[in-house]
Amino acid sequence: MPPAPRLAPPSWRHPFGTDQLGRDLLSRVIAGARTAVFLSTVSILAGSLVGTCIGLVSGWLEGTVDQVLQRFIDALMAVPGLVLALALVAMLGPGFSKIVLALSVFTIPTVTRTVRGTVLSAKQNVYVEAAQALGASQLRLLWRHIFPNVTAPLIVVMTVQLGTVILGEAALSFLGLGVQPPAVSWGQMLSGQARRLMEQAPWLVVFPTLALSLTVLAINFLGDMLRDVWDPKLRGSQ
Repeated sequence: MPPAPRLAPPSWRHPFGTDQLGRDLLSRVIAGARTAVFLSTVSILAGSLVGTCIGLVSGWLEGTVDQVLQRFIDALMAVPGLVLALALVAMLGPGFSKIVLALSVFTIPTVTRTVRGTVLSAKQNVYVEAAQALGASQLRLLWRHIFPNVTAPLIVVMTVQLGTVILGEAALSFLGLGVQPPAVSWGQMLSGQARRLMEQAPWLVVFPTLALSLTVLAINFLGDMLRDVWDPKLRGSQ
């Protein structure tokens, strides 16, 4: 099969056209989706794990421990997530684990605050006081009586944050600090020669941008749907 022509416009053979090296743009958009979803999912899970642990400890113990942990979270929230991610990647260098660490900072503060608020509310339930009166250990109270109340809002927050993390990954790759070739990223596809060739071959920018926008929009719709289903206040108002 002859090589594909460079900067070929969309056609039946190449629905999204080809790039400056003759690579099929549809294949690269699909490969970029795999990178975005995989990196963002791992980052969300890592950040949610840390944020859940901090929120559980902070809400359960309260007092001095709560104050110290919340000041740490306040410090994280004082710096924009993208700026902090850029600083971390710039210091640590490119690499899968470094990108995951940098992207996880988008999730930790929001998850921590959500879990802490849920724990403080769940502690007031009568069945928690009854379990304490029966001599249940703190670990058992947290796992059997508090954590089940955390799961629903935690899943909603993770879903909503996923769109933000995907945008963060695209921004890092756009600036050259995210995934490195030969790996493919939507942000990487929008940088470099794609910007210089935008007037000559607009499909180089249009299709990766559409893929990124529609993915984030779909995830936000999913997060709103889960919130409407699992939030008792919203469900009661309908």
